[in-house]
Amino acid sequence: MARTRLTAEREGELYDAVLDMLREGGYDGLTMDAIASRTRSSKATLYRQWGSKPELVVRALRHNKPVSVGDIDTGTLRGDFRALVERTDDCRLERDSALMRGLAQAVHENPDLHQALREQLIAPELTGLDGMLRRAVDRGEIPAETAALRYVPHMLVGAFVARELIEGRSPDRAFLSDYIDAVVLPALGAA
Repeated sequence: MARTRLTAEREGELYDAVLDMLREGGYDGLTMDAIASRTRSSKATLYRQWGSKPELVVRALRHNKPVSVGDIDTGTLRGDFRALVERTDDCRLERDSALMRGLAQAVHENPDLHQALREQLIAPELTGLDGMLRRAVDRGEIPAETAALRYVPHMLVGAFVARELIEGRSPDRAFLSDYIDAVVLPALGAA
């Protein structure tokens, strides 16, 4: 696909607009026509640059991620989890939680979106998380045979989903820190 030259600033503006529109109307309400109108772009430019709505949405999500799990290595597993939580703020967590809720249904109905999310966002984060956990095993913080190792991604995603369902509140940094200390680390048998 031929990409046009956009400045980093202009590309960031487009990504911010896409995410704002997702929060406002959900994935189904987001159209390339609406994006073009809001961002004062041509629809042809959007398709030439990103190819499809799922690709544009995933690129916007990836561009606006505050931190990648693979970039964190504090020397301890608890420190790595703390750094992950501390690299974002509560306002962003609330906005991102709303965004993820809106996309959760859409991935079930749109296989292209699901595939793009898995390839460009989920798989790299799982690779980073696996590396983080492997380092903890190598340092002796977690027994290698711990059954809960394979469920860490599920536990972390569960924290976001469950808080909203059970308490009607988005997760914040304090909740996530407590959750990691009370649930994730003990499940792993962390030293």
